[in-house]
Amino acid sequence: MWFMDWAGWALQVLAFGLLVAIGVIILSAAVLYITDITQTQDAIRRNYPVLGRFRHLFSTLGEFFRQYFFAMDREELPFNRAQRDWVKHASEGASNTVAFGSTRNISVVGTPLFVNAAFPPLDDQFASTEPMLIGPYCREPYIAPSIFNISGMSYGALSKPAVRALSRGAKMAGIWMNTGEGGVSPYHFEGGCDLVFQIGTAKYGVRDHDGNLSDEKLRELGANPQIKMIELKLAQGAKPGKGGILPAAKVTPEIAEIRGIRAGEDSISPNRHPEIDDWADLLDHIAHVREVTGKPVGFKTVIGNVEVWRPLFRLIEERGEEAAPDFITLDGGEGGTGAAPMPLMDLVGMPIREALPVFNNLRDEFGLKERIRLVASGKMVNPGDVALALALGADFVTSARGFMFSLGCIQALKCNRNTCPTGITTHNPRFQKGLVVEDKDKKVAQYAKAVIKEVETIAHSVGVAEPRLMRRRHVRLVQPDGTSIPFNRILPSFNAPPE
Repeated sequence: MWFMDWAGWALQVLAFGLLVAIGVIILSAAVLYITDITQTQDAIRRNYPVLGRFRHLFSTLGEFFRQYFFAMDREELPFNRAQRDWVKHASEGASNTVAFGSTRNISVVGTPLFVNAAFPPLDDQFASTEPMLIGPYCREPYIAPSIFNISGMSYGALSKPAVRALSRGAKMAGIWMNTGEGGVSPYHFEGGCDLVFQIGTAKYGVRDHDGNLSDEKLRELGANPQIKMIELKLAQGAKPGKGGILPAAKVTPEIAEIRGIRAGEDSISPNRHPEIDDWADLLDHIAHVREVTGKPVGFKTVIGNVEVWRPLFRLIEERGEEAAPDFITLDGGEGGTGAAPMPLMDLVGMPIREALPVFNNLRDEFGLKERIRLVASGKMVNPGDVALALALGADFVTSARGFMFSLGCIQALKCNRNTCPTGITTHNPRFQKGLVVEDKDKKVAQYAKAVIKEVETIAHSVGVAEPRLMRRRHVRLVQPDGTSIPFNRILPSFNAPPE
């Protein structure tokens, strides 16, 4: 009997709960209905109250469902699942071998195919990539040990644990780390790695109270043994012609102190260096920074029309090769890690595959191959991308997003919102706690080493002893009719020997 009484009481409670829930739902629907038909911003919600809200919900969830359930391994942009999985396996030290054939459609127009040699070098004839000298006319030239390095990402755009992990991982792998335009923080120095200090248009970290370049701070920079080179940022692939953007939510008091700006306000850099109006100004500025710091100085840019750069090389020819920049970083117009307006990210600037060989030809035409080192940057995260850049004339390759993937980036596309779920591009402690520096630094190092090893494997396959000996003739590009032709027939190298 007592059981029946308890069951009856439970049913009454359940019925009451259901009535309350139904009442809450009806009341909420009524509030939403009134809200939707009276608001004026959204026509769908005004014409279809309550139901119209599902459109926004499904649009938001669509990004998630496409990534995990519907997109094939080679379909996603900006990086597909196959690319991301390669980085993940490499960073974990796992095997990246595959079985049963490639999932890549090699008939797509423009696909690069490396030309394997009939008799490649034996294993004991294969050499690792040699270190390369940058800045022979500097007081402190840099002997760069690695072909593959970390591209510019600022502290501020990246979180503290992300910068710490990258710094420590770079030291383990023996590669350099570019600070990005946000100045150098204690976390960049933590790992003891080689650093390339980037000077953006706002002069973060080396500016005086008026925002001008400070020689005093430059000297302090040059005195630090970890700072190996200085890079002037003229343009970046994400937004050629527009300065950097750091939302106010990311400008913490610490970041404001490092950059020399005010906390809690949007930090927007000028679209170019105000004191550099022409090629003569650029060379003068490079010479000044090099003299003050004693370090190699170069610049980063995006190519729109290579002929626009010819007057620069003519001016170098007039002044002598000592006046030349020590290196030039070419960023592709494919977009990058920075927050940027969509038209600039999508439509402005030549892709690195086109810019690199034509700019390399221009450098070689003026006899500056051994004087100016070329650094290629732009959507290169896998060994094939890096090997192609070296074959097209790059001396070094840098990657930003590849190293973000090694930190655990899932391509959530929230880099500019301070809500990055992996803790890489946010200053929210809730998300940052997921990025464990003592684990991620090893993954950064393993990823870098895996890329270098696989690039050396490709070089070995095409018949050369080390990656920088690869040439355009070692790469074929798929044409519209399905056949492929050597890259050097599409664009020969300057003074290339006859075939």
